[in-house]
Amino acid sequence: MTERDIASKIAHRVLLLPGWQNSGLGHWQTRWEARYGDIRVEQDDWQWPKRGDWLVQLEHAVLADARPALLVAHSLGCHLVGAWADNSRHATRVSGALLVAPPDLDRDDLPPQLAPWRSVVRRPLPFPATLVCSDDDPYCTPAQARAMAAAWGASLVPTGLRGHLNGDSGLGDWPEGRHLLTTLGATAEGSVKMSPW
Repeated sequence: MTERDIASKIAHRVLLLPGWQNSGLGHWQTRWEARYGDIRVEQDDWQWPKRGDWLVQLEHAVLADARPALLVAHSLGCHLVGAWADNSRHATRVSGALLVAPPDLDRDDLPPQLAPWRSVVRRPLPFPATLVCSDDDPYCTPAQARAMAAAWGASLVPTGLRGHLNGDSGLGDWPEGRHLLTTLGATAEGSVKMSPW
């Protein structure tokens, strides 16, 4: 039995939420998509991300299947999870979220493309979450990562010196991250009560 076959038997769908400019060929999200059959939530504009448009795309992806979803977000995708959970009536369809390397959107050098995302949602997520951060992420200090984890009610997993935990970090298929996701899914298994269509 292949890894894809095993993944297909899991009750949860895995929805990949890349950040600004999408995840490239060497990114662990892209590798997970190919290896495990995870579903990338595509956005119409990866260069100038409009929060409202991104929220709609995530809402459609969550509602596209009756099975509960596990969200796997990287960078700006983490803020998408927070904003979506705060606005959607369908958050019960998500059983957990892996939040990897959320950027600090209050930094002085924030690119103008991301300025509309600055009203960051800092309320507890209505599902279990794990936030993974690096000690030398150029877009977020460890203190800011801790603050976001606390605000979202997420458990915090520091990884040492791994940069932005992206394609440049040399993570390959990032088995440690997959283990965190598997653990999150196992914790949530059977705990999600599906709302009616």
